[in-house]
Amino acid sequence: MAAEERVRARGQEPGERGAGGGRLSRRGVLAGLLGASAVLVTACGGGKGGSSAAPGGGAGAAAPSPSPTSSAARITVSPADGTADAPFATPVTVTVTDGTLGSVTVTDGAGGRIAGQLAADGRSWTSTAPLSSGTRYTVAAVASDARKLAADSNTSFGTATPASTFVGYFTPEDGSTVGVGMPVSITFNKPITDRKAVQQAVTVVADPGVEVVGHWYSSTRLDFRPQQYWAKGTEVTLRLRLKDVEGATGVFGTQSKDVSFTVGRAQTSVADLAAGTLTVTTDGQVSAVYQVIGGAPDHRTWAGTMVIAERFEETKMDSTTVGLGDEYNIPDVPHAQRLTTSGTFVHGNYWSSPAAFGKANTSHGCIALRDVQGAGDPGTDAARFYRSSIVGDVVEVVNSGDRTVDPANGLSDWNLSWADWTAGSAV
Repeated sequence: MAAEERVRARGQEPGERGAGGGRLSRRGVLAGLLGASAVLVTACGGGKGGSSAAPGGGAGAAAPSPSPTSSAARITVSPADGTADAPFATPVTVTVTDGTLGSVTVTDGAGGRIAGQLAADGRSWTSTAPLSSGTRYTVAAVASDARKLAADSNTSFGTATPASTFVGYFTPEDGSTVGVGMPVSITFNKPITDRKAVQQAVTVVADPGVEVVGHWYSSTRLDFRPQQYWAKGTEVTLRLRLKDVEGATGVFGTQSKDVSFTVGRAQTSVADLAAGTLTVTTDGQVSAVYQVIGGAPDHRTWAGTMVIAERFEETKMDSTTVGLGDEYNIPDVPHAQRLTTSGTFVHGNYWSSPAAFGKANTSHGCIALRDVQGAGDPGTDAARFYRSSIVGDVVEVVNSGDRTVDPANGLSDWNLSWADWTAGSAV
């Protein structure tokens, strides 16, 4: 019989109080049944061999210590994470306490890696390749402690940009074809005091190979040349690695680039001012002989070996610019090719008598060939010589009656012996 029916049989309605005075309900009946079941379950739980102690208590139940899972190794990186203006001349260092380093990777923004050296004891790492200014770097390091538990570190920092910089202006131009006498000449915009550091950051290589040595004329000029003229067809590369090189205290370079040029045909010319001739030799053969006018006795032409540095189909020549007062001012000198910084040119001349060429030296120091005003006649001596010439061609002046040109005057490097040239190197 259901519980409700049994209650009614005893004359009680559901919900009426029972013998204890409490209200007997379906919920109470159910609770009583569940309580009985719980007693039975508890009684069955204590079988043979079971502990009499309460769970988790008593002297016979010692709790085990939890096993550590974190590494004791601690990694420190310098520059610190988030540094925005770290000194780029200072190496990156990574150190570890209570452990040894397993790997360190330093990369720049382009993914390039910075080389470094791990100490013998494995507790420190130091970068060995230079950092770049104004660059973002990331550092990833992994270490392990005595229990072989790993610890890692991932940081980033930025390097400062130098407040004072220098650059080098170079000749010849990238991609140009030049004559066999063309040196590499670099003029710096600020004085260099650490010449060795700067020269070590500049190299000139040739193919076919030949030794190329630098020579300092001053704190702002560094030239490179081989012992003899370049061989025709030589490929030459100037490698500038001046970025972040400290040329003077607190003054850093900015350039990192390659400049390449090609040596063309071999052409050299000799101006014999006693004979009044300019003899041109191309690839070992005399290709032309021209009659010329050289410097007058009071304005003699420099003697020695000079190199064509600039070329102008027409240019203005004013004596006031070279310290000769108002001696001349010619606005349209034709077919002019510069030999020295001080103003020596080989150029066309339309104002002198044709009879003077090869016979008289009457110029203010230049070498003049017969020409016409306006540079429009391609058949004149000056026009023909101009067309046959390129920057870097050699012009040697003999029997001028003057002293040898200063090697630093223009691109006159070849007037120094090889011994004197190499003595001017800082490396």
